[in-house]
Amino acid sequence: MNRLMKIGAALILSASVSFAASQADFDNVQAHIEKAVQFCKDKGVSTCVAEFNKKESQWVTGDLYIWANDFEGVITAHPKKPLKGKNLYKYKDLAGTQLFKAFIDKVKADGKGWVDYVWSHPKTNKQTPKTSYVQGIGENQLIGAGIYK
Repeated sequence: MNRLMKIGAALILSASVSFAASQADFDNVQAHIEKAVQFCKDKGVSTCVAEFNKKESQWVTGDLYIWANDFEGVITAHPKKPLKGKNLYKYKDLAGTQLFKAFIDKVKADGKGWVDYVWSHPKTNKQTPKTSYVQGIGENQLIGAGIYK
């Protein structure tokens, strides 16, 4: 019986670990944003934001996608949810984080970086810890992409 419990515990642990993001996943998110920032520099902010709104583009790969918002918190691009045009500056997640304000603050302070928050997981519909890499584009906007932890 003790051996059976150890095997069960090992299976549960390995299953939970398999859902955790790896360093390669984080690197992939960051590289995706860096490539998008270069695209914006090459094509212009309005062109790249229009591209980020498309449900099917090089910027949408499974659960990985890019959104954009301005520094007032208005969503300018979101390919997965009908959020374009909505001001989410004051939106708080279940943990009380004003995540869009946090994205803006991160970009204004550091130019780019990771921000932790809670967001609805598309597969489970449960509020799940997530982190997004955000970086400024143009003078008054940022883009981001995230990964569930």
